[in-house]
Amino acid sequence: MSEPKANNSAPQKSAKALIYVVDDEPMLLELASVILEPLGYSVKTFRDSDSAAQAFNSAKPQPALIITDYAMHSTTGLDLIKACRSAHPGQRFLLVSGTVDENIYRDSPFKPDRFLAKPYQAKQLVEIVESLLAA
Repeated sequence: MSEPKANNSAPQKSAKALIYVVDDEPMLLELASVILEPLGYSVKTFRDSDSAAQAFNSAKPQPALIITDYAMHSTTGLDLIKACRSAHPGQRFLLVSGTVDENIYRDSPFKPDRFLAKPYQAKQLVEIVESLLAA
């Protein structure tokens, strides 16, 4: 009888949360997938915020978290946060950047839940993702 309990506790580790990762650098999309998927997360990647916003608007279920780069070709991560939060105010966001710091959104009405500077270590990403999803 103890075997089913052990089996039931394993999936609760990550609960198969859906995470969108948005970055115009394919290698960084791959890196996030390589870090998060082995932990049980379902990762969907996008190379621009427009395609991510379109997918978000039709997604069922919504992603538990969106990780977005700040600087992309035609838009910013803050543009994506604004577009998604306009429809779903509670959507969680992690903004990552190697070109700006947290001051970039200080005066913005649409702020990410957390910020992570690039380059980051896998452990830092995992810790922030887990804390955001536990909140």
